[in-house]
Amino acid sequence: MIVLKAPQDQVLSVLQAVAGIVERRHTLPILANVLIRKTGSSVQLTTSDLEIQIRTTADLGGDAQDFTTTVGARKLIDILRTMPADQTVSLESSAAKLILKGGKSKFTLQSMPAEDFPLVQEAANFGPVFSVPQKTLKALLSQVSFAMAVHDIRYYLNGILFVAEGTQLSLVATDGHRLAFASATLDVEVPKQEVILPRKTVLELQRLLSDAEGAIEMQFANNQAKFSFGGMEFVTKLVEGKFPDYNRVIPRNHTNSITLGRAALLSTLQRTAILTSDKFKGVRLNIDPGTLRVAANNAEQEEAVDELDIDYSGDSIEIGFNVTYLIDALANMNQDMVKIELSDGNSSALLTIPEDTQFKYVVMPMRI
Repeated sequence: MIVLKAPQDQVLSVLQAVAGIVERRHTLPILANVLIRKTGSSVQLTTSDLEIQIRTTADLGGDAQDFTTTVGARKLIDILRTMPADQTVSLESSAAKLILKGGKSKFTLQSMPAEDFPLVQEAANFGPVFSVPQKTLKALLSQVSFAMAVHDIRYYLNGILFVAEGTQLSLVATDGHRLAFASATLDVEVPKQEVILPRKTVLELQRLLSDAEGAIEMQFANNQAKFSFGGMEFVTKLVEGKFPDYNRVIPRNHTNSITLGRAALLSTLQRTAILTSDKFKGVRLNIDPGTLRVAANNAEQEEAVDELDIDYSGDSIEIGFNVTYLIDALANMNQDMVKIELSDGNSSALLTIPEDTQFKYVVMPMRI
């Protein structure tokens, strides 16, 4: 039986959409596979890592019969990538194997029974559905995701806090040294919901969301979130735990503020960062009326100094930062200007966008 028959680029893009969560090494061998469920000429592809499940449906030709199986996802993708984009490829079932053909090429692949594939058990009590434009959510994720922790023992920091309340959707990420907050206004009012999305889910959503027109529908349960967009359904476990009170972390009433060009500051920091030591990414900022001086040195007694002219008449401040934390924030913003608010050399700094209350980035100082 012919399971599917379609151009290589169409089959490959559908497979790649679901295969991002498939690990190369797994305790359960079947989790390296994609579940193929054929109904008529429609083919449904599902992948899972027991915590996240992605499903998409496409019309990929083939015989109009019902059929299910599983086959190695990465292997299938690797083979398809080597074939010409306009070539028609087919997947046929034969005994317990699948045969992939394209041109004069033929690959015989081992399959595993579909009934052994562990589907994620969906929660029974999802909250109300609400939707936001895909590009809005993609923009919010890019504004905060760099501040997520990686393998932190405080597992609730290895992800992003989603807060939906009224007409506001806010995303927050922190690794304990810095905190990023971004929000957007929704077209609809939603009841208050707070959930923590795991790091892997966030990265996968960023990969799959597009800047094109189209909405993403969201639903949250106690321990699960469900997203539907672009013909895909994405179910993920949530991180259980209490996220820090981000409102207490965001400083208010700073006495000194500077507004300057984002690109110029980013270039200055990137240049100076070259002479920081690998382990100790510290830079010193000296802020004086009219001048911002950035300096760094390393164990080889090398030093970098750069200056920017600024419109500033406040206190003289000397403060140290991990330069990576500043570069991450500036590189993920696309506005022309950035506002930096400070109290003194020992307090956290607040980076915002002038005339915009929907983005805030807090970074702790470091001793240099």
